[in-house]
Order: sequence, then structure tokens, then C-alpha cells
Amino acid sequence: MSLLPDVHLGLPFPASPWRVALVSSSYRYYHYGCDGVDDRGWGCGYRTLQTICSWLAASADPREATVRPVPSLKEIQDSLVEMGDKPPSFAGSRDWIGTVEAALCVDHFCGVPGKLVHVPHGQDLGKELETLCGHFESGGGPVMMGGDRDNSSKGLLGVCSGPEGHHLLVLDPHYYGRAGSLTRAELQAKGWVCWRELGSFEKSSFYNLCLPQFWTKGPPPSVMRGTLEEPGSKSRTHLQS
Repeated sequence: MSLLPDVHLGLPFPASPWRVALVSSSYRYYHYGCDGVDDRGWGCGYRTLQTICSWLAASADPREATVRPVPSLKEIQDSLVEMGDKPPSFAGSRDWIGTVEAALCVDHFCGVPGKLVHVPHGQDLGKELETLCGHFESGGGPVMMGGDRDNSSKGLLGVCSGPEGHHLLVLDPHYYGRAGSLTRAELQAKGWVCWRELGSFEKSSFYNLCLPQFWTKGPPPSVMRGTLEEPGSKSRTHLQS
């Protein structure tokens, strides 16, 4: 599959931020139908999990025996049955998965624990900004986010604070199409990866976050004022805190 890497690069910041923390290293964008499987309406959690696994596969030492290829939807379902988390009828179903299942699978497939953070109400997301900033500033990968009233799984790739408030960099797996059917610029223009202000999340919904507990040793992608640049560019870098 020609899955696009790092689809947030080149996306402008909201205004001129005074603090930015972004995902380090590289990931691939998994979304509905990217592998030819029509999982519209039920596969968003699986796709976000696959994005996390793609980051872990790219970031981990290839000599580690625990590193495996990104699991398919079938392999994810089969593993949850094997672990005893789901009944046999779950395999081959269209049942959703959330952050708890994602944490189990990240451990199962990649040997990496997933830290679960519960946010009782969307209006309380601001209380976890330091947790998210610390995760990304330390070299952390994509975070999975799910909820109840807002039950659409999504990935988080960064945090931005500035004169327009606090924003989360959201990767939406709900785009349907074969891998590579849209360019990075088209994905950004259509909002499949975008900065979302904290107030735009459902205030009455709880949210769960799954933070993979693995950190890269290298520097994150470069940051220019107002734009996320390609790694290796000559831009002046920094995540300011």
C-alpha cells in the first residue's frame, strides 16, 4: 500500500503559537478502505491503532524481536479473541474497538504498554494538556482518542498554545478511499488532519486517551513559525515552552 507518511507536515499553525509539541519520527496515515476493506462506520479505532503501530514499527530498533508489521483488521480482531478480551464471535464482526483494546494490541503486537488517561468531560481536556505536551516533547508517538457521545476515534499528533487558545492536532481516520488516493495537500485542505481548538470537542462527552509508552531518541520534525516543515529542512527549529 502507498500509505502517505506524516500528513501533518506543511500544515500552518493557528496564529503564532508560543508553545508547540509535535509527534516525533514518522508514521503512516491509515484510514477507512486504505487496504481495500470497506470498514466505514466501524473501523475508525482500528485505523488509528494501525497508525500508532506504523509509528512504532518505524521508530523501534529493527533488531528487537517484538517489532512486528502493522496488523491487519483481521489480525487485530483475532488477537483480542486470543487474549480473552473478546468472545469468538468478535472475529469477523463489525464491532468497534476503543482505547482499552488499542492499549492491549499495542502491547501484544509491539511489546509497548499503552498508558490510559480518562477525561470525565470534554470541557476538562485542558487539564491534560501538560500530559500531552510532555508525551510529545519527550519523543512520543501518535495518541489515540475516543469517547462516548463523541465516539469517533481519532489520532492526536500534537499540541499548540498561542493567542487563539489551545489546539490539538487531530488525525481523522474517517476518510474513505484506497491508499494514496489523496495527496497530503488534499488531505489537509479537506480537514482530515487539522488543528482543533479545545472548545470544539464535545463538552458533555468523556474522552479516553491511549498514549504508547515508547519514545524516540532523535529530534522531532523541524518547526518553522507558522508551518510544519519537512524533516531535514533548513528552518530554525524549536518547540518553545
